[in-house]
Amino acid sequence: MTDTPLHYQTLAQLRVALDAGELSAEELTRALVERTEQLDGSLNAYRLGCPERALEQARVADRRLGSGTNKSPLCGLPYAAKDLFDVKGMPTSAGCHLLETTTADKSASVIEKLDAAGMVMLGKTNTVQFAYGGAGINHDHGTPHNPWHERHHVPGGSSSGSGVAVAAGMTPMALGTDTGGSVRIPAALCGIAGLKTTVGQVSRAGVYPLSWTLDSVGPLARSVQDLAWVYECLQGPDSADSTTAGRAIHPVCDTLMEGVKGLRLSFPTRGFWDGVDSEVEQYVRNTQIVFESLGARFQTFDFEEAEQARDLNSRGLIAAAEAWTCNRHLLETNFDELDPIVAFRMIKGRNIPADEYLHICVEMLRLRAAAAAALDQVDALLVPTTTIPPRPVDVLDGTPEAYAEANLAYLRNTAIGNVLNLCSVSVPCGFTTQGLPIGLMIYAKPYREDMALRVAQAFEQATDWHLQHPGLEWLN
Repeated sequence: MTDTPLHYQTLAQLRVALDAGELSAEELTRALVERTEQLDGSLNAYRLGCPERALEQARVADRRLGSGTNKSPLCGLPYAAKDLFDVKGMPTSAGCHLLETTTADKSASVIEKLDAAGMVMLGKTNTVQFAYGGAGINHDHGTPHNPWHERHHVPGGSSSGSGVAVAAGMTPMALGTDTGGSVRIPAALCGIAGLKTTVGQVSRAGVYPLSWTLDSVGPLARSVQDLAWVYECLQGPDSADSTTAGRAIHPVCDTLMEGVKGLRLSFPTRGFWDGVDSEVEQYVRNTQIVFESLGARFQTFDFEEAEQARDLNSRGLIAAAEAWTCNRHLLETNFDELDPIVAFRMIKGRNIPADEYLHICVEMLRLRAAAAAALDQVDALLVPTTTIPPRPVDVLDGTPEAYAEANLAYLRNTAIGNVLNLCSVSVPCGFTTQGLPIGLMIYAKPYREDMALRVAQAFEQATDWHLQHPGLEWLN
């Protein structure tokens, strides 16, 4: 068995232990439930645990593994799900106390797929209310504590609890959603890996919506290989989500280890670098040394479509209009009971003229086609996941202006990928002088998750940033 503590092992490492009989799924589940009980009173990653359900699933997985009939690499491995995913018999609160009694009568399609694979669900993680925010702050259920610092720093949003749960060793993988960066931002700020999928590759049926145009589903985990395993399980057409119609399942694990020799990589010259923190830029730029040592070729790439996408989405009007539509009943009847940061941002969506919204949607489709064509010139783009590292919660929560500025800084580079429907992976690439994580984002063309994961895997295997974990001594 690896020397890595059990709670910090990857899905792949745990798979080896389970297959070797060094560990049972039930023992693993009990260990993570106990760790969560010890830590989560301080970290607030989970909204709702389900230990009895998890232990029963683990026992079923052990029987399946013992029978010799299991064919899934995920069988017996634990995970958590952001509290936007319906789980049969459990509430889906979407970060809002007003929805805490809404018990789901059917699980989301992706939850059903993980159930079928034999995974063990430990619980549901906290999120920004209605998933509408990049910093990770929630004034209703509380803001999860970024485990890398004793002072309460933001974990990134909106999949805030998922990022903290994985980073702190309470689960090896957690599901998130990404509308403007909500998988990649917490991955970057919590020092783990996260995959933003192309809309249409993974069903969103049974997931509380924010924006039907931009929402996507993706995993957060401790390694790129783990992301690839989960992505392969989640893919596929689903009649309950029309965006998946006609999309073929494409394997990504077959090419994961092919490396980057001969691949064309680029730091795009436009759209991603203005206002980037100096330490963040330094570590991201330094990744070129690693990639060139692995045989990649760097070239100049003027990605003007990224700049155009940023300008088109400068006020986030698509998400605002669609978020207002999805949550209108609560905004109109219970406005004063909602998280004020979210409510005041979201209600602006009701005043967006239809012609402006439709113009942006049409222009976005044009930009997506232009971006896909432009990206024929390169295999992947390398940019900072966020322009700034984690900031203290009390600083961002001090004034509306401070929050708005930081929220924009967290979302700026990631939201471009949602507008252009690119896929991307965030992996850790360094730490600030305060010991806070920095993320590298790897963009690839739509539906080329295989390429984004392959490039990310090569970098991860050549570095050791992903092997570092928060000590959490300050909790003692």
